[in-house]
Amino acid sequence: MFSGVTGLINRGQKIKGTVVLMRKNVLDINSLTSVGGILGTGINIIGSAVDGLTSFLGRNIAFKLISSTKTDGTGKGKVGKETFLEGIITSLPTLGAQESAFSIHFEWDDEFGIPGAFFIKNFLQVEFYLKSLTLEDVPNIGTIHFIANSWVYNSKSYKQDRIFFANHTYLPSATPAPLVKYREEELKVLRGDGTGERKEYDRIYDYDVYNDLGKPDSGAPRPILGGSTLPYPRRGRTGRKATKKDPKSEVPGDFVYIPRDEAFGHVKSSDFLASGLKSVASDVVPVLTDAFDGNILSLEFDNFQEVNKLYEGGITLPTNFLKKFAPPIPVLQEILRTDGEQFLKFPVPNVIQVDKSAWKSDEEFGRETIAGLNPNEFPITSKLDTQAYGDNNSKITKEHLEPNLGGLTVEQAIQNKKLFILNHHDYLIPYLRRINATTTKAYATRTIFLLKDDGTLTPLAIELSKPHPQGDEHGPVTDVYVPAHEGPEAYIWLLAKAYVVVNDSCYHQLVSHWLNTHAVVEPFILATNRHLSVVHPIYKLLFPHYRDTMNINSLARKALVNADGIIESTFLWGQYSLELSAVIYKDWVFPDQALPADLLKRGVAVKDESAPHGLRLVIEDYPYASDGLEIWAAIKTWVQEYVSFYYKSDDKLKQDPELQAWWKELVEVGHGDLKDKPWWPKLQTREELVEISTTLIWTASALHAAVNFGQYPYGGYILNRPTLTRKFIPEKGSPEYDQLSKNPEKVFLSTITGKKETLIDLTVIEILSKHASDELYLGQRDGGDKFTSDVEAVQAFNRFGKKLAEIEKKLVLKNADENLKNRTGPAKLPYTLLYPSSEEGLTFRGIPNSISI
Repeated sequence: MFSGVTGLINRGQKIKGTVVLMRKNVLDINSLTSVGGILGTGINIIGSAVDGLTSFLGRNIAFKLISSTKTDGTGKGKVGKETFLEGIITSLPTLGAQESAFSIHFEWDDEFGIPGAFFIKNFLQVEFYLKSLTLEDVPNIGTIHFIANSWVYNSKSYKQDRIFFANHTYLPSATPAPLVKYREEELKVLRGDGTGERKEYDRIYDYDVYNDLGKPDSGAPRPILGGSTLPYPRRGRTGRKATKKDPKSEVPGDFVYIPRDEAFGHVKSSDFLASGLKSVASDVVPVLTDAFDGNILSLEFDNFQEVNKLYEGGITLPTNFLKKFAPPIPVLQEILRTDGEQFLKFPVPNVIQVDKSAWKSDEEFGRETIAGLNPNEFPITSKLDTQAYGDNNSKITKEHLEPNLGGLTVEQAIQNKKLFILNHHDYLIPYLRRINATTTKAYATRTIFLLKDDGTLTPLAIELSKPHPQGDEHGPVTDVYVPAHEGPEAYIWLLAKAYVVVNDSCYHQLVSHWLNTHAVVEPFILATNRHLSVVHPIYKLLFPHYRDTMNINSLARKALVNADGIIESTFLWGQYSLELSAVIYKDWVFPDQALPADLLKRGVAVKDESAPHGLRLVIEDYPYASDGLEIWAAIKTWVQEYVSFYYKSDDKLKQDPELQAWWKELVEVGHGDLKDKPWWPKLQTREELVEISTTLIWTASALHAAVNFGQYPYGGYILNRPTLTRKFIPEKGSPEYDQLSKNPEKVFLSTITGKKETLIDLTVIEILSKHASDELYLGQRDGGDKFTSDVEAVQAFNRFGKKLAEIEKKLVLKNADENLKNRTGPAKLPYTLLYPSSEEGLTFRGIPNSISI
């Protein structure tokens, strides 16, 4: 449990320690960037940089140990004497980038007992990032680790002194008595009192509805998400003042509060990513708007080759225009890639690296449905109100399907589980008239696929429905299209597939990606920090899977999913984007987010106890499902071993007040709009806790990786994954149809995403598809095996890491198997999104622990 044992206890001796911290300058320019930066604060330092840093920080950061075995007479752990940082340590091999280590000594005697926590005070005017404190040669114990990973502000910023606990792990009932009140008080601090506007230095976790998306005072209101009308997961409360025109909406601004430790607190390229997203919204978009509005850039792509030039030479702009908008910050220069007259040259997306035309094929269209960017959506069909929306039954008939069923009837194909539907119809119909009232023109779509004998999917028919000109109650105007490969009809078929892909792109971005990972996880982060102490085993289990999520979500509300933001400006759903995700959230079911349950619900798997993981895939070569089940099983085994170690019985779990309060608030407040749903687990057994935790970890890690890191490899080629359509499909005999016959590429390009929107999309999704330099992947933890002093838990985690490495080797072999045709497809793009590990950058692989971008 502990390392090292000392000899006899001596009165009045000192305990040696090492403190590791990171100064603010690492992440914030112009603050303590050097001794020169320190001098800039008005403090004179004489001597070398190292001596100056030590003397500057030394007396300004104070520590006090807290005993876990001796009380002060009030029931609280005894508090030791104040001490300060001493000399800087320059040879510590475990130091990370930009970290500094300092020696420290604490007075100690046998009346103090065993240290279990410490207080820290910062007397500096700037914050610093405290990584850890390690005590060495603690009498009768040896080494004690305190893992902090927290920003510490000036002590006047806090009503109570900052406290950090040793890395021991305790259920509430097993907490050493002298630490019980400290544990309870710290949780109370984190919950706050629900009032006031939050400040940068605050550490309070509280709930609010999504009332900061719109700009009512600027004429761009948006409905509030969260509440009876539009249910939604809760976000972190900021307490900002209300807008003038709508007292229920918050004023958007540059500063969006999140608890300080949820901000990027490490040296990572996500700081570039965050700055990059801000720059796209505040700098790139205005530059492009000016370029198009001033007709410096043509509004449309002329042909497919012009699209390809984005990856070969970039866009040419006049030199004087580039100088006019020359970005003053390195981040934006990197995004724009200005090189002479070249502007916005993009990396070649993986989907066209081998074959530039494979995206057109029906085979690749089918493969990307199960191995592409949105691999987990075959939405279940529901019935619309016939009085409000008329007859919305599908117009696809046997006559459309059976000519391509290889002799099977439709009934036989269904019985043999050969037919699958990609359904973007019912949820879209109520909004379609409003969407089409803008510059976009779209259809609700249903697509029928055949599972062929070689295991691949091919489309049989596409149904396109648009609102009836006389009113929704008359039902939609519907046409059905079947594959064609010659003449104008081949491009009509290509356009039909494009309308499907656009709907799928929107559903992917707003539901599969934003709603089902980013938005639904945030309430878990809030509830966990409010009710599970940092020494609670389930806090330690889940904490790595929350890293940076609130930060990226707050940034998204500011620049991506807000009114007139990047998503609204470049995706088909426009101003209804988040509202539609709220409509779909009404049918969200937490237990169905578990991968096995999801596959069963969508009909792509059946229960089979003789099969691996207890499921048999109906589409055997379904890369997302088959790879995902391997990852799911590894996560669940790790969680089972961990939970079983800390909870020896279900009664222990029922009697855990922190755990029960956590789950109660998560259900009743965090996802409170769905609190009355009967499907919520009751959290009365260890089995339920394992399933809940596994589902949450899966969602934050593998599911997010599958829907996020393929965005640029697939969607970076706009012909393959357009995000909006601006015209209806040409009707035979019309001038538009004649134009299609003469110049099909021009018509196709004038129908899908325009040039300006394409450039914005590509800039954003390239950023979102990158891995950070110090990303932590599944099976890794910040601080390694120091997260707990319990050897058994550490060993279980190490087994988890080894299992993931084995799975990755297995997936590599799968991708080399030529018999598994869906693994690569016509585009020759191996499915690598669920490889656990990755390098930095745009890799098309890797499962980070958390939703960190």
